[in-house]
Amino acid sequence: MSQIVKIQALFLSSFLLMFGGGLHGLLLAVRGAHEGFSTLALGLIGTGWSIGYIAGSLAVPGMVSRVGHIRTYAVMAAIGAITILLNLLWINDIGWIVLRVFSGFCFAGAAMVVESWLNEKADNSSRGTIFSTYVVVNLTASTVGQLAISFMGVVGAVPFVVGAIAIVGAMIPTALSTQPQPTPLTTARMNLPLLYRTSPVAVVASFGVGVANGTFGTLAPVFAFLKGIPAHEIGYLMSVPIILGAVSQLPLGRLSDRIDRRMVIIGSGLMAALSGLVILFTDAAGWPLYALFGLYGLSALPIYAIAVSHANDFAHDNEFASIASGMILVFGVGLAIGPFAASFVMDMIGPAGLFAVTAATHTIIAVSAFIRMRLRPPVQGAPFRPLPVGRTTPPATIVLDPRANPEDGEEVHV
Repeated sequence: MSQIVKIQALFLSSFLLMFGGGLHGLLLAVRGAHEGFSTLALGLIGTGWSIGYIAGSLAVPGMVSRVGHIRTYAVMAAIGAITILLNLLWINDIGWIVLRVFSGFCFAGAAMVVESWLNEKADNSSRGTIFSTYVVVNLTASTVGQLAISFMGVVGAVPFVVGAIAIVGAMIPTALSTQPQPTPLTTARMNLPLLYRTSPVAVVASFGVGVANGTFGTLAPVFAFLKGIPAHEIGYLMSVPIILGAVSQLPLGRLSDRIDRRMVIIGSGLMAALSGLVILFTDAAGWPLYALFGLYGLSALPIYAIAVSHANDFAHDNEFASIASGMILVFGVGLAIGPFAASFVMDMIGPAGLFAVTAATHTIIAVSAFIRMRLRPPVQGAPFRPLPVGRTTPPATIVLDPRANPEDGEEVHV
């Protein structure tokens, strides 16, 4: 806890950034639907975020090497704030798709800066506590940002301005921090064949979770709007799966430490698919819809962290960074494809069509894990560590494997 106090400025910056990000993501979906944007355009807004996310994951390490962590973080926050304000000044579907690319870029970059900084301040005895605290901070901030929509609504300039203020404010704690900057990030070489050889389950799961989380995070607010749910209630509805997904991470993760992780992935995948199918084939409303959204988050959101742990169980000591960077790319591609594909399905069969995509994806994840259980025995690996939940899993966290020793220079950020 004494180490956490020393880096409280980073947590405050992360809170403000994720507050603005949570508000911004929900605001664009609901305001876009309110403005009459097509389902395809709303899906492409999510795809734009994912393209920026991948670009930020690849480009930011070089930027940090040139100008340092604090300046890079300031640039990312400035881009994020400018993007929100331009969304207000340029209310146009094509414009929002383009601007969302910049938003994804800045949030990927800012997350990498904060997480690499936290990693250098942590040691092997405190890393779990520090990053668990970081996950809680991000969850709380994103949830509060979404709930803010319930009070401000989506009409008018106020939510855009509040989001921009929060992101600009995120620059202040890091700029005034007296803690020394960490050493520059090092880019890990992506090796997708190595990732597949190490864990085919991790490849399918990271891609599938990207598709499902990208679809749900982008289009579930649109689904709620089209069902006639008032804008002020959508924030409450979207907060339920995020909160329960975070709550279930640790118990499901600990369970995966005791049994074959693939069994946990199978159970979680089937439960997420079931919740999606019930929403698809019933006209759930009111508290049953809240319950189904909660069941979805409870089961779907922890899958990625368990898949990361499963991949690391089979990795050698010098392979963690390459495997992690490969999962980032696969996850990002899934994020980009999911909303785009689901928008067509929604146009064909109605707003609930997005859950046909999530249910099919989670079923494929579960079946793949079941098949691999028949082909490969489990191993005893490192303990599970929680990761941020939702479609916007920050890219640097999964590189921070608990078995790496920072004194040996084994921890590499991508």
